[in-house]
This record gives sequence, structure tokens and C-alpha cells, in this order.
Amino acid sequence: MSIAIKIENLSKQYRLGSVSTRTLSHDLNRWWQMNIRGKEDPFLKIGEISNRATKSESEFVWALRDINIEVQEGEILGIIGKNGAGKSTLLKILSKVTVPTTGSVHARGRIASLLEVGTGFHPEMTGRENIFMNGAILGMSKAEIQNKFDEIVDFSGVETFIDTPVKRYSSGMLVRLGFAVAAHLEPEILIVDEVLAVGDAEFQKKAIGKMQNISMGKGRTVLFVSHNMGAISELCTKCVLFQKGEITDNGDVGKIITTYLQINKYSKGSYYFDGKNKEDKKAFFEEIKVIDNENNIRNTFFFDETINISFRLRINNNDQRLNVFCIILDRKLNRVFSSESSGLKDKMTLKIHPNFLVRGNYSINAFIHIPKIKQEDVVENVCNFRILDNKSKLAKHGEYDYGVVFGNCSWI
Repeated sequence: MSIAIKIENLSKQYRLGSVSTRTLSHDLNRWWQMNIRGKEDPFLKIGEISNRATKSESEFVWALRDINIEVQEGEILGIIGKNGAGKSTLLKILSKVTVPTTGSVHARGRIASLLEVGTGFHPEMTGRENIFMNGAILGMSKAEIQNKFDEIVDFSGVETFIDTPVKRYSSGMLVRLGFAVAAHLEPEILIVDEVLAVGDAEFQKKAIGKMQNISMGKGRTVLFVSHNMGAISELCTKCVLFQKGEITDNGDVGKIITTYLQINKYSKGSYYFDGKNKEDKKAFFEEIKVIDNENNIRNTFFFDETINISFRLRINNNDQRLNVFCIILDRKLNRVFSSESSGLKDKMTLKIHPNFLVRGNYSINAFIHIPKIKQEDVVENVCNFRILDNKSKLAKHGEYDYGVVFGNCSWI
């Protein structure tokens, strides 16, 4: 089996708050040293590794540092890590959206990328026109695109709107069409970022099946970034874990997922807004915490206790279309259930009634959104809490895994 992608000593550094060196003489000197003499950037200072949770002491930040990866043909590589770990930066370098500061990337064959909703689409053009434009960008002839056109439209499920400008598409429709184009124009390497999270459950299942078919059936390579550990586990043949711009572990998918979950297991308690760049939003979360009926913050409950998830919001524009959407996650970050409010208030509480969640560890995702149109604020994998069970009828089974909820059912 040959190597599809080889990444050697790859690093990417950004300068905070400024693109140039601020003076023409320094810019010319940088250009001369890097482009003519082939030397390093003379103004490249070594700052600390990327950590977006704290203020940098340097004007430079490393988004990636000394990345080395080999991906075999036909492999599906899962890339996981916290937000800001460097995953999307790596994919942008592979997709040639940006260039590395140091190191090299060697890839065999055409690369198709789906990095964000509507990637590569022109909003004024119709879905049909965008399919042909994207195909041409990927090096396909008009005849080749025409042969695949019906399959693309059928897979995307947007046939009714194929001759409508894509600026009128919802984010879910854009993802459907974008993925359908990227997957059906048969690139040797397919790169997919977290965008599939925008699609509905049916489409996510179709997309995962398509990526498996691309890899196993046609020997093509897939790089897949996701926070959904269930999808990573189901789809990927190998996995790498990113932390603060570096690869800290790679290899077996199950082992890497376990490591990732252990790292994050105890790091997320109550959520508090950190004061960073949200004032332009219509609304955002100021505080999220898990409390009991006496308003005490807790992270451990018995199965027969009420669990209250308390939200405090800053509402700058009370758009009547805005709702809070809350998702309860299990220990593998799979979705257990979700609930949506009707409108917004400064203070809101979601009550999880007794005798519903079984023993285990849980956390939440929450977002403020206009359904199917826009997300205003997103908070992921916070407020870890644990359910204990020493009284239910199933407690006698000890540590046996009997699911995530008590079913509302009876024996007769």
C-alpha cells in the first residue's frame, strides 16, 4: 500500500494583530531572505505553543508545531482534539488555503475539501452552476461532471432548489450539496471538517456510508475531523490526537478516543463567559451550571433526583426567532437526547426529571440559534455531571452497562 499523504516537520505560525513587519524595509528584507536566499524569516520570533484560553506573552503564536503524519491510500484518518488544537489549520494547509511556516506536505492525487458551510460556492449562482464550477476547479471535464450530475443532486436531496441561487439555501442544504459535490467528483483525497454536524441525522448517516464506500470500495483516502466520537469510532481506521498545536498520540481509534475523553473528563465544570468578543451577537451564554432543587451547584446526582441545568443569558437583541437548544451527551460524547426552548429569557432552566438517566457520566452541548438559519452562540462539552444508582431495580446488575435512559415501558 502506497503513501497518499506525507507530512514532515510541519509548523504554522501566526502573528497576532499584524500581517506585515510594520516597515517597508523589514518587509523587503523578509522577502529577500525567504524567497531569494531560501533562509528562515529573520523576524520570526519563537512564541509559546498555541493556547487560545490565555493571553499570549508574544506577538506570535504557533497554531501547529512539528507535525509528522503518514496516511496510506484507502485509509480513513480521524483527527480529534479540543477547539483551537490546530485541526482545522492542518486541513487548510492540506487544502492549500494557507501555507506552512516550515515543513512540507506531499500528497498524491486530487484533493477535495469541505472545510466549512458553503466552501467554494458562489452565493449568486444556482446549485446547478456551482456543481459545474466546483467540478471544473477539481479538474473535471464538463462531460465527466454531467455524468455524475444526477447522482450528486439525488444524494444532496436539493433537487427542487437546484436552479435557485445558493444564497437562499439553508446551512443544512449547503452542506448537503457541498458534500455531494466533493464526494462524487472522485478525488483521490477527501478532506471533511466538522461541517457534517450541521446536517440532520439521516444525512450524517448517508455521508458516513459514502465516505466508507469511497475508502474501502475505491481505495481513496479520507481525512475526517469531528467532535462526534461515535462517528470517529464508526468510520475511521486510524486516529490522531491534537493538543495545543501538537500531535500527542496516534494509532488505534479506540485507544485515542479513550485518551481524549480522559483528558477532558474532569476539565469542564460550570461554564462562565470569559468576556471575549461576543458583544456583536444577538444573545450569548453568560453562565451554565448544573444545580439541584435547592440551587446548589453539583456534579453528582442519584438516578431518582431532579437535575436542573441553569442558563443565564445576555440578550442584546431579543429576536423572537431565537431559542436555546440543549443536548445531553454520554461519556463518549454521543447524543442521549435534546430539548429546545420556546424563545429566550435572561434566566432559563431545563429540568431533567427523576428516574430517567441511568448510572454514568454526562455533559452538555448548548447553543442559541434561529432554527435552520443561524447559530448565535455555541458551548460544547461543559458541565460534567455523574448519575449514581444504588436503588433502582437494575442496580443489582452492578457495573453492567444497561444503556443511558430508563425506558418508559412495562412487562405484562
